[in-house]
Amino acid sequence: MKKLKRFGIVILILIAIFAVYVEIANRNSTNMTYRQKVLKAVYPVWMWFSRLTGKNNERFTNDDKSPSISFYSLKTALNNGDTLDFSLLKGEKILLVNTASDCGYTNQYADLQKLHEKYKDKLLIIGFPANDFKEQEKGSNEEIAEFCKKNYGISFPLAQKSIVVKSADQNPVFQWLTDAGKNGWNNKYPSWNFSKYLVDGNGILTNYFDPSVSPLSDEVVNAINKQ
Repeated sequence: MKKLKRFGIVILILIAIFAVYVEIANRNSTNMTYRQKVLKAVYPVWMWFSRLTGKNNERFTNDDKSPSISFYSLKTALNNGDTLDFSLLKGEKILLVNTASDCGYTNQYADLQKLHEKYKDKLLIIGFPANDFKEQEKGSNEEIAEFCKKNYGISFPLAQKSIVVKSADQNPVFQWLTDAGKNGWNNKYPSWNFSKYLVDGNGILTNYFDPSVSPLSDEVVNAINKQ
């Protein structure tokens, strides 16, 4: 009975320590749910575990295959109500990422912002919020924009919330990204939130990175810097 009592006390102490850690890790967070705070606090462990187990850790590279339908024929509706015409993006590298606010990978917003600030002269990042995986993006377009701005300082464009997985209502941009008949080679759908697709300055899809591949990883950075 005494051992059980000691065990209970130890558990309570560990819970208290973890709760303090969560609050410290989120000292600059605003209007986050406690789940979101916990996910942000444990993000480094989550990434380590994902890499260790190989979960959501695939990556694919294009072997010089060109699209049959031009990337520059696409458009997307942005969170702020504007329409982004991809024909205006010629010569610029584009990283397209499906995002969510309530996911174990959500802290990648911070990494994406760092990537945006470092390579903004040669790279455009576009986030595509979606509620496709375990309903981890339930917010409205306005709520998503506010969450990203207040908690991660996001200054790269966000598209309007849409569907990125295969369906009749799939976002046309992701129809192109995930159909080899259109992009030339890749049929890989997002495996989870924060899957990443890199398009080069000629409108060619060059790389796919799974969520467990950090936006700041050598692989992603090297792909961006590749001429």
